[in-house]
Amino acid sequence: MTESEIEITAELVRALIDEQHPDLAGPAIREVAGGWDNQMWRLGEELVVRMPRTERAPELQRKERRWLPVLAPRLPLPVPAPVRTGEPSALFPRSWSVMTWVAGEPLDSASISRGEHAAGALAGFLRALHVAAPAGAPSGADRGAHPKECTDGFEQFLRAIAPGGLAADLRAVRAVWDEAVGAAEWEDPPVWVHGDLHPANVVVSDGTLSGVIDFGDMFAGDPAWDLAAAWLLLPTGMDSRFFEVYAQADDATMRRARGLAALKCLFLILMGQNGERGLPGGKSAWGPAGRAALGRVLASDGSEQSGIPASPPQGRR
Repeated sequence: MTESEIEITAELVRALIDEQHPDLAGPAIREVAGGWDNQMWRLGEELVVRMPRTERAPELQRKERRWLPVLAPRLPLPVPAPVRTGEPSALFPRSWSVMTWVAGEPLDSASISRGEHAAGALAGFLRALHVAAPAGAPSGADRGAHPKECTDGFEQFLRAIAPGGLAADLRAVRAVWDEAVGAAEWEDPPVWVHGDLHPANVVVSDGTLSGVIDFGDMFAGDPAWDLAAAWLLLPTGMDSRFFEVYAQADDATMRRARGLAALKCLFLILMGQNGERGLPGGKSAWGPAGRAALGRVLASDGSEQSGIPASPPQGRR
């Protein structure tokens, strides 16, 4: 992560709004905790200003501004909507965005108590999202590949986690990964994929999933990258309910998804350790979330009821 050399303050955000969107001036501005590529500032109660702090962030924001208006009308949960674009200026050298605010608490600082409702909500959301993407849809950058192409990253994460930091059977973790590596590839047309579903990118209210945020990594590809969220986000045992409602994942897709869930868990654990050590990019709350999710991955045998035959029809992998 490359941090912006310019300190982003409330005064800077206010000056940018006054300079480029004076009709939005007036509401209070306050910083929002969290964020990776972007630093976020509430603008009143309905809007959020997303200020890029990494080199890749402006391009991710452009992707959201281009495609979220296309996707949002058919999605059953609230997602951010682009409101305004900020252009580079003498005050700030990168483009930035004003988006609608999705109400709720990030899952990495809250919890789901209504598990079955959340499982149905997540499955319904992904069923609606996972439709064939049009020509010109973005491709995956650092994600989207078959697990066999991600083995170096898997091994790197395992090596980087401090001794005792995993609290899981290493052989069982590798077995889940090996099953994913051996699974057939996705052979159907690419579908829309959020690409970065983890506890900081969904919000909860009243004990259940109430919104999905941060679509900067969206791409057209293998839905298994999103289906990993059945283990990353939902309480223990709710993966079965999720796949029952989703009802369109064959055996190979579920094996890829379970392996990718293990990979994402390792990343969360690693980022949690970095946070505990005060290292850049560390997120202390992610460690416990990653370890809990990895426990759910290992507790599942990967044979959840998908609602379709175990032997998929031709073309469905």
